[in-house]
Amino acid sequence: MNRPIYLDNQATTPPDPEVVKAMLPYFQEKFGNAASVHHSYGQEGKEAVEQGRRVMAESIQGSPREIIFTSGATEAINLALKGVAEKYIDRGQHIITQVTEHKAVLDTCNYLVRKGWKVTTLPVDSKGMVNPSHVTNAITRETVLVAIMHANNEIGTIQPVQEIGTICRQKNILFMVDACQSFGKLDLNVKSMNINLLAATAHKLYGPKGIGFLFVSQKDPKVELQIQMEGGGHERGFRSGTLAVPLIVGFARAVELSLECINKENLRLGELRDQLYSGIRVIHPEVILNGSRDKRLAHNLSLCFPGLDGETMIMKMKGIACSTGSACSSASLEPSHVIKALGRDTELAHSAIRFSLGRFNTTAEIDTAISVINRVVRDLKEKKLHRRRIHADGFE
Repeated sequence: MNRPIYLDNQATTPPDPEVVKAMLPYFQEKFGNAASVHHSYGQEGKEAVEQGRRVMAESIQGSPREIIFTSGATEAINLALKGVAEKYIDRGQHIITQVTEHKAVLDTCNYLVRKGWKVTTLPVDSKGMVNPSHVTNAITRETVLVAIMHANNEIGTIQPVQEIGTICRQKNILFMVDACQSFGKLDLNVKSMNINLLAATAHKLYGPKGIGFLFVSQKDPKVELQIQMEGGGHERGFRSGTLAVPLIVGFARAVELSLECINKENLRLGELRDQLYSGIRVIHPEVILNGSRDKRLAHNLSLCFPGLDGETMIMKMKGIACSTGSACSSASLEPSHVIKALGRDTELAHSAIRFSLGRFNTTAEIDTAISVINRVVRDLKEKKLHRRRIHADGFE
């Protein structure tokens, strides 16, 4: 049985073969615990970790000392938000974020609200963009932190983080960026962008699952965090726990590969995305693009199909692996908070589908995907029209 064409690369990416190759020795002969520095096995592991740390730091123009390895971005975001909130509580109890953030940010902010913090959640425009002036206007004497993602995981919109970072620096407020979708895909410079905390993960850029990092500025300003995980004092006390050496090695290799071809890959994926969009729109011109047309990730295509249900479409598209715009659990009937934030009504939001392309997609696959999508949309339209005719004729 042929596997579906994979167009869900913003959910996760398949590990690059070069990443797997780099990791394998650290599952076998190079198995040492990086904290066991009194013998060669541990020293070998520690050197691999420190090399990985250097790769991460260089990729964002930080220093190795500012990289804290975590189990992924969700842990990194929790460490950043809760760590800042608990450490800087005497300075104020106000955080600013925006409505289309990932649930890892929004849910953690809701937790802090229950702890007595005030959180201002800014709106976005119809393209999903935050207005930097809204950030300025929301700042009070109590504001400690601004948390704005770099690129959206559903609609691909790229936020003006450089402008927001400048505002935060002028106001002496910490700035945190969720860079899960942009790390390894867009240029990132924590210094020029005035980013104090940054979260990223490996599995969004052809690395392994279960490993991420939090960048924590150690100079101008030095950011302090309240420890969230006790037990051994690993990662300079910021995050205890045995380091996953093979995953860190794989993460580092994934970053190296991504940065080697960042411009070429974005160009190719942008062309494939445009091919997919044009191929759908020429047959079904009523589709609606979600997010910014220009300021978006090259591999993202989020569309609303008016009058249709996204879940139903995906069930019918057996040969394609993609996702709806919904970020909710299967137990909830609520549509995606991201799509709703653009001003879409509930029915239209339920029609959203996200296609996210990746390194291993081909032109032939996109041609096939266009054919499958157009056939499913046509069939569902015809069935809907047939039901309407039956109803109009009085048989129902």
